[in-house]
Amino acid sequence: MDEQARKTALRMIPYGLYVLTAGTQDTAIASATINWVTQTSFAPPLLALGIKTDSAIYDVARRTGDLVLNILGQGQGGLAFAFFKPVGYADGKLGGQDIRRAGNGAPILTAAPAAVELKVRHVVELGDHHTFVAEVTNVHLNREITGRPDEAVLHMKDLGEKVFYGG
Repeated sequence: MDEQARKTALRMIPYGLYVLTAGTQDTAIASATINWVTQTSFAPPLLALGIKTDSAIYDVARRTGDLVLNILGQGQGGLAFAFFKPVGYADGKLGGQDIRRAGNGAPILTAAPAAVELKVRHVVELGDHHTFVAEVTNVHLNREITGRPDEAVLHMKDLGEKVFYGG
């Protein structure tokens, strides 16, 4: 396979940007910016998420099974970059960001326009990112979304010409 052609073709798949959080006040808290996310079922509502196996969020997600997918909005590139690296939880803030707790205990970033509570139902253990299949158990809109919801999302392409993840 031509490696450059592979990268180019796979980078043509559009990706939104999200901050995945897991953990509660009684467990370790972890977070990471992710972009390999898609809905896979209406009933029950299921999402598939690619999570890097050597990340802290992977370990906490496997242990707790309770996650929050914080959906980043247009203009929140700084927030995406902030969670590309591990961040700490201190003084009720995650990486310096205000949070509130979801029903499952995981952090919701109040700056994100929307958040989706998830319960892990299955993990496909293939590759350097495992695929978590998770059921949507609740949703939170932190502000009103006007127009097409899919146009309100921060996309990988919004981070600049040299920022890629995939391929």
